[in-house]
Amino acid sequence: MIDTLAKIFLKPGKEQSLKRFHPWVFSGAIGKAEGKPEEGDLVNVYSANGEFLATGHCQVGSIAVRLLTFEQQQIEYSFWKTKIENAWNARKALGLTENSETTVFRLVHAEGDGMPGLIIDFYNGTTVMQMHSVGMYLVREMLVNALREVLGDKLKAVYDKSEKSLPFKAGVESKDSYLFGENNDSEVLENGLRFKVDWLEGQKTGFFIDQRENRYLVQHYSAGRDVLNMFCYTGGFSFYAIKGGARTVHSVDSSAKAIELTNKNVELNFPDDKRHEAFAADAFEFMRDIKDKYDLIILDPPAFAKHRDAVHQALQAYKRINTRAFEQIRSGGILFTFSCSQVVSKEKFREAVFSAAAISGRNVRILHQLTQPADHPVNIYHPEGEYLKGLVLYVE
Repeated sequence: MIDTLAKIFLKPGKEQSLKRFHPWVFSGAIGKAEGKPEEGDLVNVYSANGEFLATGHCQVGSIAVRLLTFEQQQIEYSFWKTKIENAWNARKALGLTENSETTVFRLVHAEGDGMPGLIIDFYNGTTVMQMHSVGMYLVREMLVNALREVLGDKLKAVYDKSEKSLPFKAGVESKDSYLFGENNDSEVLENGLRFKVDWLEGQKTGFFIDQRENRYLVQHYSAGRDVLNMFCYTGGFSFYAIKGGARTVHSVDSSAKAIELTNKNVELNFPDDKRHEAFAADAFEFMRDIKDKYDLIILDPPAFAKHRDAVHQALQAYKRINTRAFEQIRSGGILFTFSCSQVVSKEKFREAVFSAAAISGRNVRILHQLTQPADHPVNIYHPEGEYLKGLVLYVE
């Protein structure tokens, strides 16, 4: 099979990043192709002088090949089973697979687990798969079989949620659906708190698992504070603030459906708790006039930039929303501020926040620098995988 694959030859000198095990081949690095690879096909990648470098999935776009292996090997069921097994064992080492207090975690994190284009999240027995490449979509049945074999009776269902994540130009007719089993029990635990997850209609795979440890840190700082959770989605930060002893907690999101789910989740954990109130409102409008009302503010917006052309506009948005928070927060307040935009670097995000602090004229100290948790690993050869950036700031 290896010899029958289409061949991609790089331009002279363009093989260096692959020799450093970077998992992407950019279209501009390609010199020529032998065969007629279509989107989703496996291809072998060679240097200009014919040296084998890697095998991966071909795709249309600036990232032309997502690499799966740097060894000459067959890409078949046993390959995928080993990949899933390695990912599961890594989560077992983190103490996540047998944790009675936390039943939700990321099982496969794309390049971080050597499977570019694939996300798999585990929700108390249901795995939700999201394919971002046609190549991964075409092997979904093998992935499901591997999940069933590796997870055994821990797996109740596999749901494919790739309808909106696959490249829209690929022409793949994907419909979100169960690929194995069916599970209507969408309740999970995170650090002992109960959450209703909507993987059928919610954002991403249904829940923002990557903020688990940062939510726990909010709990540490919440005692006696008036907390504002902006862009709250299903209210995760809010529950931790309530558990931490906050005086009041206000959750804000532009989506009425998100607010409805937030209220349901609060009721699950803290029935009839009068400290919490939720608002369906635009973030910038809501923060226009909240002077000295809150002394702990969380800014966790959706990705302001999803591609490089939008980076400048995104940085301006980060600067605006953080400026407003700095201007409005009480003296002695704590600001948790995040960016989940992969194309916005840690340095650029920090510059935007620093500019906002300077505009506000407040004295600001960095207490913590935050990132994604260990079940969202970063491939050491692929620093772009560190997409979540956060700062915890003390504002005088």
